[in-house]
Amino acid sequence: MNTIQAKPPLGRWGLEICANSFASALEAQKGGANRVELCENMAEGGTTPSYAQIKLCKEKLSIEVWPIIRPRGGDFLYSDDEFELMKEDIKICKSLNCDGVVIGILLVNGEIDKQRCAELITLTKPMPISFHRAFDMSNDLQKALEDLIELGFVRVLTSGGAANAFNGTEIISKLVKQANGRIEIMAGAGINSTNILEIAVKTGAKTFHSSARITLKSKMKFRNQNTKTGSMEDEYQYQQTSAGLVKQMKDKLK
Repeated sequence: MNTIQAKPPLGRWGLEICANSFASALEAQKGGANRVELCENMAEGGTTPSYAQIKLCKEKLSIEVWPIIRPRGGDFLYSDDEFELMKEDIKICKSLNCDGVVIGILLVNGEIDKQRCAELITLTKPMPISFHRAFDMSNDLQKALEDLIELGFVRVLTSGGAANAFNGTEIISKLVKQANGRIEIMAGAGINSTNILEIAVKTGAKTFHSSARITLKSKMKFRNQNTKTGSMEDEYQYQQTSAGLVKQMKDKLK
């Protein structure tokens, strides 16, 4: 069993921001976040960020940087080649002295892939490792939680298997009680300044996960409206974490 422990959250409650870029990570720090889960392609639930994004965050930020290790969007059942990609990305994170990494792998029947997770945990040492919302897609949350504890994960992100954390407060509360301090239960999905305190009170969770995003309009003056380069309805805008929204949540938790 892995005995690596993550750093405890600052103060009574901790706030992790899912940052989709260096700019978002910087905003998270400005707003008072304790940690960033660094990713790209947030519309697909987050995929592994680039080397440059990770490197710049580690050079410029003073808060913890935990990159997500996820080779693609979609489900969490990975091919052998995808698993090799995950291992190579973990090696990169180690070389850049990341504070931890975030993974999630399931078997075809919806159980935690304990064998592959154990292999990645061994590779990740001495960094701690967290499990993302692949947990919510598992076939039995209570059993999955015990599997993660046995493996040595320090944290698991969950909405309680619901569409968002507010709807999943009852299950999150049960998971917190089941964990009993053996693993950190981090509530996430749809958390903002209007509901974070109520979710904290109802669940007993001490750490929370949010993207705190706003939409920024493009500064382009010329705009070709006859074509697109991707699948977004409006390509002349993008989303980025807002320091103001992060601060609002931190203030609520005070």
